[in-house]
Amino acid sequence: QVQLVESGGGLVQPGGSLRLSCTASGSIFSIGAMTWYRQAPGKQRELVAGISSRSSTDYADSVKGRFTISRDNAKNTVYLQMDSLKPEDTAVYYCNMALTQSAWSRFNDYWGQGTQVTVSS
Repeated sequence: QVQLVESGGGLVQPGGSLRLSCTASGSIFSIGAMTWYRQAPGKQRELVAGISSRSSTDYADSVKGRFTISRDNAKNTVYLQMDSLKPEDTAVYYCNMALTQSAWSRFNDYWGQGTQVTVSS
């Protein structure tokens, strides 16, 4: 069984910063891409940032220059540093990891439970 647990969400004023973390635990052989998504009320879930197994990164245009994704493979953890936050960043943030549980099994997607980020004065 694999579990992804997120932390770091909360309430912050516009212009502030938050750092989200997502750690995978359980029977894990290898982790590929790690990705952050978000879903605002009444909107579809959207990709925020992703990092490959070789640490190549990509960002949604709306967060480029403000958010930074990173990973710690030894800790099975992905981070999202969010700076210069705006009210439109308010959403539930979800992490996703593509991982395999043995050398012979395929990669499957796993999701965290979500963490609320609210940007408001």
